[in-house]
Amino acid sequence: MKEILAWSEYCKSLAPAVAQSCALAPVSAGPGALLKELAGGIPDWQFRHVFCRGGWYRLGGVLARDGSRVSDNLESWAQDALDERDGDFAELAEDFAGQSLFATRLVGRTHYLISPAGDGPTDFLQLEIEDLQEVRGHQLFSGDSPPSSLEELVDPRGAAGPIRPVGMAHYRFRRLVHVGSVLARMLAQRPEPAPIHRMTADWGASSAGQTSAFHNHWVVALGEHLDRYQQTLYRAQPFATLAGEPPEFGAGAGTSGLSLHEALVAFDRAVGYPMAWYFHLLSSKAVPHWVAQAVVEDALAGFAYLPQKDVEVVRGWLHRPYAV
Repeated sequence: MKEILAWSEYCKSLAPAVAQSCALAPVSAGPGALLKELAGGIPDWQFRHVFCRGGWYRLGGVLARDGSRVSDNLESWAQDALDERDGDFAELAEDFAGQSLFATRLVGRTHYLISPAGDGPTDFLQLEIEDLQEVRGHQLFSGDSPPSSLEELVDPRGAAGPIRPVGMAHYRFRRLVHVGSVLARMLAQRPEPAPIHRMTADWGASSAGQTSAFHNHWVVALGEHLDRYQQTLYRAQPFATLAGEPPEFGAGAGTSGLSLHEALVAFDRAVGYPMAWYFHLLSSKAVPHWVAQAVVEDALAGFAYLPQKDVEVVRGWLHRPYAV
């Protein structure tokens, strides 16, 4: 536990320098400029950019038609306005019907950067930096019928897409963690290993772990929430850093022996490391589950195309399947 807390405090100590690096790096110059600023801000760690997840947004503020800002927080503004009218949405809509107010969104992408911190599969620092741009979205109170809930007002389904950018895109520091310490904290909360624990253990026990570091091919998306006792619980889900979609698996159900081996090798070569087929069986639909059964049956029949340690990993999954 001391080591977990030590990593947590250490990562917090680096946060101001990372935030400053984000403020100095222009988004238009790409991740290279960000890496350059980080190298100057925290020279003890050489981060590299490995993955980017986009397609998400957060609610922003409220703008008038002329672009002047009414509020920085749409949800708080709407809740306060509704409370002033004792929860009467019809009165709220009537009062603001002629004011041409617009909601904004923060459209974002999350950049994942990593730096090794040791030899274990989870012994690395993972830095998350958001690439954000505020855009003007739907008009508030523009329909003939008033909204029936705050959710319908601030983030209605089927609302028109963003109209125009509001300001420049910018980087924002999100999170810096030692992944191993976060996963250890999860185990301390719930002794039963989560899928991410089993996956990283399988990586270390297989040919994949002897060939390449886990963070060369995966990042860990982290989340947290409070339970009913107000204790922070953590979630962790791996995402492959593979560019694009994984390749199609080149064998159909019932394949075995040499043909199956050739399909496994082709998949691994396309992805870039041994046992890639197994880890994509865990995390995607690219490799069907029958492959694991066929591989073990081939091993039992004397087809020794996989090292025994890899066969044992697959056999363990068959006895206790899991997905990430």
